Amino acid sequence: MELVCPAGTPSALRAALDAGADVVYVGFRDETNARNFPGLNFSPDELREAVALARGMGRQIYVAINTYPQAGNLSPWHKAVDSAAEIGVDAVILADIGLLDYAQKRHPDLRRHLSVQASASNPEAINFYRSAFDVQRVVLPRVLTVREIAALIGEIDVETEVFAFGGMCVMAEGRCSLSSYATGKSPNMNGVCSPASHVNYEQRRGKLISKLGDFTINTFPDNEPAGYPTLCKGRFVGQSGDPSYLFEEPTSLNVMAMLPELIAAGVKALKIEGRQRGKAYVSQVVSSYRRALDAALRGEVVPLMDMGNIAEGARSTPGAYQKNWR
Repeated sequence: MELVCPAGTPSALRAALDAGADVVYVGFRDETNARNFPGLNFSPDELREAVALARGMGRQIYVAINTYPQAGNLSPWHKAVDSAAEIGVDAVILADIGLLDYAQKRHPDLRRHLSVQASASNPEAINFYRSAFDVQRVVLPRVLTVREIAALIGEIDVETEVFAFGGMCVMAEGRCSLSSYATGKSPNMNGVCSPASHVNYEQRRGKLISKLGDFTINTFPDNEPAGYPTLCKGRFVGQSGDPSYLFEEPTSLNVMAMLPELIAAGVKALKIEGRQRGKAYVSQVVSSYRRALDAALRGEVVPLMDMGNIAEGARSTPGAYQKNWR
């Protein structure tokens, strides 16, 4: 089972490799990847150096080109695929059908993985991508139980990669429109969810107000830590009349205790989320999961480590992997 880890900068990439990542996934410094934030991501020259570093350590580099091209402006996405192929990365992570077709025809030897942005979670969808574009791996949405994942693996001829730690997405993930509604910037096309340029904090009557664009996302009393204002994790007044988290509470996914079950299900790779995080976060999460995964693969008891200091809201959840609702 591969440990696939994030890096938004060259220093975070080295931290991931030093901590034991089998694979590090990165993005180019433009709108072709879904973490298109200032100060993050890689130039072609930096990616070339990253590939050389990883190869020297016996590791791999994947490139996320996982946003959707804008109509009439395909050049940046085609260029990203061409650059990744020329540099010699180990795989590209794609979502758009047209881009998958381009990569297959232009670079048939370039390994193609299906991004979670494609929201493929059933045999029919996954087998289509396999037969049409020779996709070798699918990153599954965080909406399936372990039992459902095991059943799915039995019906497809594609490797599966599942999220293990980090942020959670809402509903049919990869198809977010909330941020686009509030800011005009689309996570799916511009690669930015809740961009910092639209974030504002205000002090009002002894409380801290967080806003995204013209929308109030949350209100924090003085004794409560203030989170970053993303719409899906906002606190709103619903029909009950009381403020509550309507879409998602601020908490991190953590499946460390479930590693033996995921191994038994036949999962090929664990994905840690967080390309926008610093190297200290990357180092701690990757090293912790390296120890836990190695123990699980040896059949030993998984050492459960406290991740509360880096979990969102200082809390974690197994999410839908242990879903007990229908």
